[in-house]
Amino acid sequence: MSTIELTRRYQFSASHRLHAQQLSAEENRRIYGKCNNPMGHGHNYWLEVTVSGPVDPQTGRAISPSMLDRLVEATILRELAYSNLNEVVEHFAFQPPTTENLALVIQQRLLERWPQWFSGEIRLVRIRLEETRRNIIESEP
Repeated sequence: MSTIELTRRYQFSASHRLHAQQLSAEENRRIYGKCNNPMGHGHNYWLEVTVSGPVDPQTGRAISPSMLDRLVEATILRELAYSNLNEVVEHFAFQPPTTENLALVIQQRLLERWPQWFSGEIRLVRIRLEETRRNIIESEP
């Protein structure tokens, strides 16, 4: 049976401030520049979730796109959309909410719930998170 990949794309807006608690104010300003603004700033993020699995001969699909949409909505978008990432994501009390760290948080959350939604044949292949046209992060479990 052939295996294919499916990618679904989602958009959400969120704000954050890049600031590492263990660094001095001067170090934070030097490393994060304008992204260290105490008032924060926002982005329109694009999230791509790529999955793979065998194509079911009866349905012609490897995965139900609407099922993946429901998982992403329940696990990611419901909490992150229109939020301040520093305030709503517990992980960011200890780590700065960089796009790299946000991609890893998203990946971890999906992997934690994956077995409840999909069989062992369907696997998460990649997370791609676009913060700006020039800043794109990819993470593979």
